[in-house]
Amino acid sequence: MIFQDFVFYGLAAILLFAGVRVITARNPVHAALFLVLAFFTAAGIWLLLEAEFLAIALVLVYVGAVMVLFLFVVMMLDINLDKLREGFWKALPVALPIGILMAAEMVMILGSKHFSSEMITAPAPRPAGYSNTAELGRQLYTDYLLPFELASVVLLVAIVAAIALTLRERKDSKFIDPAEQVRVKRADRVRIISMPAEKELPPVTEAVAEKK
Repeated sequence: MIFQDFVFYGLAAILLFAGVRVITARNPVHAALFLVLAFFTAAGIWLLLEAEFLAIALVLVYVGAVMVLFLFVVMMLDINLDKLREGFWKALPVALPIGILMAAEMVMILGSKHFSSEMITAPAPRPAGYSNTAELGRQLYTDYLLPFELASVVLLVAIVAAIALTLRERKDSKFIDPAEQVRVKRADRVRIISMPAEKELPPVTEAVAEKK
């Protein structure tokens, strides 16, 4: 074993530990911090694979933006952890089969020929003008075009679902119907009123002026 193998196994062990702690930590802030640790160790593994662009994108996008937003939301909201745990056993009959199915899929993927020891070799030396970013784009839009499009559709469905959940009508918040806003016309917002012109007051007589 070479030095890179020791680094890989060390980062992999930290990544597995952080992933387990994300789903087992009782405090949501601690879970988010363990997720940050998982992102950093995953970025280290990307660096070992000479994928510098993916490593820096993982750190900048997820750690620098997404996780900061998660921590901000978690720390600003008053989350009742006891109330969240009340529905654990109710959701278990649905969540357990889905978890088993996802675990079986991961075992099938990792057990395929693409992850066998024969396929895992050291990366070949690259020429001086080689760009892994250009190679990544070529792979995405040629060999992996269909999985890339499917992933984009899944993300689009998730975005639409998040917007739909945000716009649902609630009694404790103001609700705006986007369809009603689109159908609005000028006559519904602006009303023109015809008013008579202003009339000049008659001149004040001398008697009235003396009384004042």
